[in-house]
Amino acid sequence: MFGKGNKLYSILNNKCPKCHEGDFFKHNASFNLKKVTELHEICSHCKLKYMMEPSFFFGAMYVNYALAVALFVAVFIISKVFLQQDILTSFIAVITVSLLLTPFTLRLSRIIWINLFVSYKKEEQGKQES
Repeated sequence: MFGKGNKLYSILNNKCPKCHEGDFFKHNASFNLKKVTELHEICSHCKLKYMMEPSFFFGAMYVNYALAVALFVAVFIISKVFLQQDILTSFIAVITVSLLLTPFTLRLSRIIWINLFVSYKKEEQGKQES
């Protein structure tokens, strides 16, 4: 279901959106905010240039905003409605979870953003193997 050719494969495995082979990020998940969003300049497999134009990933801020809002709402509802915490405790839970998941949402927003513009090309994989 989430095999090569599916955008979710690229997003969940942090792979190149074009060939689904090369790694997108230089480092595995890290809490070092300087390293968390470092990505390779080009794909090691299909040679796709990740930074297609200057400031390409500024658009990922909008994706990150949407992810953050969804996260805030989900944590608040779980805390307030299901766990029946008071309002202050619910907001503290939202802030804590958002701070802990910031590296994850930053990486996720970048890989989602590039997957909006680049499609999987199976023939690219075949050209590299020949």
